[in-house]
Amino acid sequence: MSGVFEALGEPVRRLILEHLAAGEQPVGPLVTALQSRLAISQPAVSQHLKVLLEANLVSVRASGTRRLYALNQAGLDDARAWLDWLGDPTAPFTQPLDALATEIARGRRSRRPIPAERPAARPMAAPTSRPPGKQDSKPA
Repeated sequence: MSGVFEALGEPVRRLILEHLAAGEQPVGPLVTALQSRLAISQPAVSQHLKVLLEANLVSVRASGTRRLYALNQAGLDDARAWLDWLGDPTAPFTQPLDALATEIARGRRSRRPIPAERPAARPMAAPTSRPPGKQDSKPA
């Protein structure tokens, strides 16, 4: 991500990225589009494209004698991820800290002291094979 924000600091480069957002383009149409908005030469546009390439914001491929430039999604994603992190630098720790809090709470529940005076438990009745309410017809 080296040089990304330095590259984005130049308004002309941001304008180039806006034009490339429409899709892959050779230098010629980029120069024409930029010259309609400001005074810039083709060599200056090429120099700006070189900086954007080095910052990994733009990719280039050869097609015959032309070089086609396009946005490099991986570089843009890296910049976006860093900005997201900047907005909340503790975000990567949120889930592990939540899990730790859960484990601590579980540990507290398992170590709760048993009260010293508990009421005596009533003896349980012996299991019967008869349904409740039915009595034996023969006395024992």
